Amino acid sequence: MATRKPKSAVAAEPESAARIHLGALDGLLGYRLRRAQLAVFQDFMTTMKDYDLRPAQFSVLAIIAANPGLKQSRVSEALGINRANFVALLDELEQRKLARRATAAGDRRSNALYLTPKGESFLNEACEHLLRVHERRIEAALGNADKQLLIDLLDRLAAL
Repeated sequence: MATRKPKSAVAAEPESAARIHLGALDGLLGYRLRRAQLAVFQDFMTTMKDYDLRPAQFSVLAIIAANPGLKQSRVSEALGINRANFVALLDELEQRKLARRATAAGDRRSNALYLTPKGESFLNEACEHLLRVHERRIEAALGNADKQLLIDLLDRLAAL
């Protein structure tokens, strides 16, 4: 059975040195995944600040680049972004002239998405910078083998 510190001992520790106990969160995978996601996203934001690029914007540009002409609804579905948020995100990318909408072939009610030439150049440059700085920092923390193992494990979880 674990022993607890007397309340007076906990109160006497300097606040900066006191470890916060996580309680039930300590063993929860979802909590750990969220903390890791926050750390990775924060590093992404810091790395990409000169590009004024958020993770969701990068993801949209990457999907469009890999699938030119894909319907807007399919892109939002692939990324798990709800429709209202996706429309606002796409509006921003269009205002920056990085992506464009066009009427989908065979379905005038749907939009097909494409990168503009500026968007293609921007994404290529951003990817190069992201891989050189952000991904190397992650690999340095995990090592290449553990990074690949983590990707494989996360893919298994995503399939639940």
